[in-house]
This record gives sequence, C-alpha cells and structure tokens, in this order.
Amino acid sequence: MFSKILIANRGEIALRVIRSCREMGIATVAVYSDSDIKALHKIEADEAVYIGLSEPSQSYLNIDKIIDAAKQTGSQAVHPGYGFLSENADFADRCKREELVFIGPPANVIRNLGDKITARQIMQESGVPVIPGMSEEAADPDTWIQNADQIGYPVLIKASAGGGGKGMRVVHSSDGLVESCWAASREAEAAFGSGVIFMEKYLEKSRHVEIQILADSQGNAIHLLERECSIQRRHQKIIEETPSPALNPELRNAMGKAAVQAAKASGYVNAGTVEFILDTDNQFYFLEVNTRLQVEHPITEMITGVDLVREQLHVAANLPLTLNQQDIEGRGHSIECRIYAEDPENEFFPSPGKIIFLKEPSGPGIRNDCGVYSGFEVPVEYDPILSKLVVHASTREQAIQKMIQALKSYAVLGVKTSIPFLIDVLSHHAFSEGDTYTDFIDTYFQGWKQETKGLEIAAIVYAAHAMIPKKNTLESDVTQLTPWQTLGNWKAY
Repeated sequence: MFSKILIANRGEIALRVIRSCREMGIATVAVYSDSDIKALHKIEADEAVYIGLSEPSQSYLNIDKIIDAAKQTGSQAVHPGYGFLSENADFADRCKREELVFIGPPANVIRNLGDKITARQIMQESGVPVIPGMSEEAADPDTWIQNADQIGYPVLIKASAGGGGKGMRVVHSSDGLVESCWAASREAEAAFGSGVIFMEKYLEKSRHVEIQILADSQGNAIHLLERECSIQRRHQKIIEETPSPALNPELRNAMGKAAVQAAKASGYVNAGTVEFILDTDNQFYFLEVNTRLQVEHPITEMITGVDLVREQLHVAANLPLTLNQQDIEGRGHSIECRIYAEDPENEFFPSPGKIIFLKEPSGPGIRNDCGVYSGFEVPVEYDPILSKLVVHASTREQAIQKMIQALKSYAVLGVKTSIPFLIDVLSHHAFSEGDTYTDFIDTYFQGWKQETKGLEIAAIVYAAHAMIPKKNTLESDVTQLTPWQTLGNWKAY
C-alpha cells in the first residue's frame, strides 16, 4: 500500500480523500491555488504545495505543476477526485511515465469511454443496450439532418468528448437542427477542446439511473447497486438517492449485470459509474461511463457500508478486490443534496463571495461532506459546490423527512445557496410519490421563487449581525486563521 499520495483536487472531495487516507495511515499532499490559500483541504493535508494562480489552467488543470508537486514531495500516487483532470487520459498517461500511480482506470480506458461514440460502439459490441443514435462522428449538416430523420424527433445533441450538460441541445423538429448542432459544437470546443458532436433519441419521460462499479486489474468486477439521479438542473444532478423508487429486484439485477458487462468489455479498473436512461416501460439504455469517483458516491457508502475511496486505493495498489457480489447488500435509504453557492431564482447562477456564517446540520444518520467554513471566500473560478449533505434512514419516507429537517437547520449567510429550493423540491408531492423524472424541475419548478417569509428572517439576522461591534463579530474571528487551524494534521503527545 502507498505511504503518501497527492490529491490533485480541492474542496470537499479533497477532504473526503484525506479522511480515508488518514484512517489507512497514508500521508496526504494537497495542492492549492491563490484562491485556496485558506482552504480547508490545504489545512487538513499533511503537506501542501502551491501550484499557481486561481485560473484552473494555471493550477488545478496544469499537469506539469501537479506532477512536479508529486515528485518533490515523494508521493507515490495521485488521486484526481472528480472534475479537473480526473477524466483526462493524457494526465493518466503522464503519471505512468513519471512512475506515479494514477488512482483511476488506465489511460486507454479513459480515452475510449470519454469519447461517447467509441463508448457506444463498445457497448453495442458487448450486448449492452444503447439508445438509438449515431454510431460514428459527422461534421456536415446533411449528415446531421439524415441521422435525425432516421433516429426520429426529438433528438438530443451531445458533445462526444465531455459532459456536465455542456454542448447539449434538445431538438424537437428539423427547424433549427443545423443551427443547434453548430451551437453545440462551438460550446463543446470551448469546454473540452473538441467540437465533435453526435445525436441520439431523446426520451422525453425518463429517469437517470446509474450503477456504481468496482473492478480490479485481475479481471474481477462487481456492482454496488444503483443511484437515482433524475432531479437535475441544466442536465446537472442536484439530488440523488438510493435505492431508486423505480427499480424492482429483477430490474436492479439486470441493470447491475449490464454495468458489470460494460466494465469487463471496456477493460475497466478501479471505481467507476455506468449511467443508464430508464424509460416508462422499464427499458434501460446505456448513457455513458464516468471514469472516476462520482459526486454522489456517499449515498452508496451509506447503504452498503463500503468506503469507496479505500477501495480505490486498494485496487490502485494492484491488489485484488476484497469484496464479491454476494457481499453487497443495501440497507435502508439514503439521499444526497448538493449544496451550491448559487441563485435558484436566477437560473441557478453562481453566487461567489464571503461566507459570513456557516452552521452545519448534525445528528444520527446525517453526513455533511463540506469544504468551506465561516469566513471562507467562495471563489468565482471554480464549481460553486459547498458541500454534499447526505442522510440515511430505514425508509425512503423517513429519509426525505430527515433531509428536509437537516436542510432547515443548515445555515449559510453571505452567499445565496440552493437550500431553500432543495427543501421545496423534497417537500413536493411528486417527489414523495417517487415521480422523479429528468423533467421534474422543468415540470414543477419553472420560475421558482423563495417564500418572502424566509427572506425576511434572513434579512433580520443579517441586520442583527451587522449591528454587533466589529471586534466581537464572528467575521473578525475567522478572517485570520488561528495557529491551531494552520497546523494542519497534528497530534498532541
């Protein structure tokens, strides 16, 4: 097993990796940019290396700087977290050349599965069901029109090289198809460095259900049940749960087998996620493979008791899986809410700024993977996720109520957050009934506005805070970190 690893990421996911490493006796190295000089992941790691300006290309996306940091600290492996370089095949290749273990799948697997057209071809050849769509790239309007006519409207235009909703367009008729294709291609080029697009049949009433997989380099592969991720804004997940209210044991077993089949067909190693679209007839179709740890991995950990980061490290050390399929059993129900610094009333526009006050929820069955604190400045350069709030309970109904109460006790002042919106979503009758399709927000929450009562209370609290003498404010206490906070991981003897 490794004695030291570098975490090529920031925020709550870096802290998540640090915690598992600490339990395993593995030293950690954090990297940080100008915006993260006072970030928790820098403070909590055993060592920290400055890698540059806040602009991601100058720091967290700079392969040379991250490799140099790993080499100078004597790190043996690199954990990429999610986002940034986590699905960058060139980075995985570079780690191998520099004799650093990349904690993830091999570069060729990342490359093949990161290209959605190639991934579709692999799945088709292995018998995994795929949505009707293009099987090879095309860059001319005539081919786009021809393919759309063959697939049948509506069609979904997607970037071949990326995800996260970028480069995606839904087209309901031939009017505007070519224009939408060009727009998607330009957006994909800007986001991923590749303007290649493809299209597939758009299922208007569908669920987004994914299967967590683990595979080792000895050819063993298992799945760790499903996660339902249908509650999305701008094609990005905001609420996830497991088990899915739509799956019965037979369907769960079939999707799990298909995910393992996909892993073996692609030569997958380490933790990953096979994503499917599930239609109203309970037919499922391959969507893509995320070749990394997912944001929503904690809910799988909550119901299975498996530490996925620990398993990642185990597999990366070239050890066989310690689990088999019979060991995996789900217990209870778990829900995750992504807490973003964003404004749901303004199309979820990011809300960077200083967190004046933060109070996290706590209690039995409540987990909050948080990367910020009172006084922290939420930077504009990065994804505005603050934390992942997770609950676990015996039943789905209990989990929903526990999450609502946890959200209501979650206080964040200074920036706008998605918390009030999440409370309303979880309180909606359609969510309670399990009517969770990918069009949920568009159907029930178009033009959502927060109740003024909550805003008035927040204004009163903010005004009361502003009236307190400066020397006694929480803000002044946390703007300057104490020596104890800057020591990082320390022990008293």
